[in-house]
Parts: sequence; structure tokens; C-alpha cells
Amino acid sequence: MPSWDAQQYVKFKRERTQPSLDLVSRIEVDIPNTIVDIGCGPGNSTAVLRSRWPGAEISAFDSSPEMLALARKSDSSISWFEADASTWLPERKYDLIFSNAALQWLPNHEQLFPRLLSIVSQTGALAIQMPAYYDSPLHKQLIDVSKNTAWADATAPARSRLSMRPPEFYYDLLGDSASKIDIWQTAYYHEMDSVESILEWFRGTGMRPFLDALQNPEDKSRFESELLDRYRQVYLKRDNGKVLLPFRRFFLIAYK
Repeated sequence: MPSWDAQQYVKFKRERTQPSLDLVSRIEVDIPNTIVDIGCGPGNSTAVLRSRWPGAEISAFDSSPEMLALARKSDSSISWFEADASTWLPERKYDLIFSNAALQWLPNHEQLFPRLLSIVSQTGALAIQMPAYYDSPLHKQLIDVSKNTAWADATAPARSRLSMRPPEFYYDLLGDSASKIDIWQTAYYHEMDSVESILEWFRGTGMRPFLDALQNPEDKSRFESELLDRYRQVYLKRDNGKVLLPFRRFFLIAYK
């Protein structure tokens, strides 16, 4: 997994939390008694779950000690713990298994998603949101810059980190096991102060594996500088001086 900087991540807390709000609003499980938040990060998505279902027993975990340290400060009523979602297999079932922008970092979705659905109780749901990178300039330019001969070998593993598949893949994968599946995508247009702000946004998420791969500080600086030059050509200032960052996300709710 990439290294995580919790403080860097929460610089755009409102924008990163909105998909959790949108996902929770569509979940048709009236009163889930037990909820688990997979890849909870600093706890912003878990707070949305607590607000929606104040009486539920909520657990949340992440593989990053740095993220969990910040999350534990946010709500002492949550059972926070460290775990790896790729191998997590509890002895109990949950009425709601929830994950906001975490599972795209894990491989083998063809095994992972059915396993998670099998942990859902008979009246429960699996609710997931992941960034839908696909042909996004944000991601395409990152991949292109990473192929610079100066660091192409070092960043090769980072280029294959994201495991997001087309929506049809997840429908076919879970269609026989779920009683109902809701799938949709939303494009968020984030108002950014500058192109530099877009780079700052991406430092907290998708750029992490690439920056981790570059050990030399000069390489990190050059990498970011080349990426910023490309973003300046793609993300243009609007009439009011701001820059719009279109960011598409994929949502899935599978009911047991």
C-alpha cells in the first residue's frame, strides 16, 4: 500500500467526504445494527455513517496507522482497528459493509468483492465508492509522466496499483449473489484555486505510490514539475480565475 499523510489527505476534506454522503443517502437498509467502514482513513466517512445511523454498532479499519491515529481522535464510540482489507475475514456478519475510495488500491476484485458480499447479513448491503479514473486527464497525465526514462522502471509498480474495472464487471461479478444491485457514476466539478491546487489534491491520493517510488528528492521535484506543466495545459482558468477539476466516481450498492 502507498504511504499515507493524514494531514495532506484532509486538506480537501469536504470534497473527499461528499461521495460518502451521496452513497449513504442511497442505501436502502432502514436500521442496520452493525456497520463496518473499510479503509476509513481519517474517519470522515465513518462520521457520515454515525450521523445517519446514530444507534448502530460501528467499526472502522484502515491499513494506515497514521490515518487511524487521526480517526481515533474524532469519535470514541467507534471501534477503530488496523487491518488489511485484502485479507480481512471476520467471524461475524454485518448489516452494512461500507467503503469510500479505498478498494481501488486492492488487487483481485474478482475474489475480493464476492468475499465482502458473503460477509453481509441476509437483510444487509455492500456499499462501495471508488474513483472512476478511466480516461481522466488527471490520471492519464500522471501515467505519461511516470514513463519518463529517468524513473520509468522505479514507477512501473505504481502504474498497476489501481484496480478499478468497468461497471459491467462488478454487475456480472455480483449479479448471481445479490438480490438487487444499484450502480451509478457521478462527475464532481471541484472548484480549485489554481492548477497548483489540483497537484496538491492529488498528492494526498493517486500520486502517493509514484512519489513513494522516487527516493531522490530531486526526482520527486522534477516529477511534480513535469506533471504540473501538463496540468496547466489541460485545466484552464475560468473567467473568475478559478480552475474546475472534473472528478468522476463509481458507486455500487449490492443487497444480499
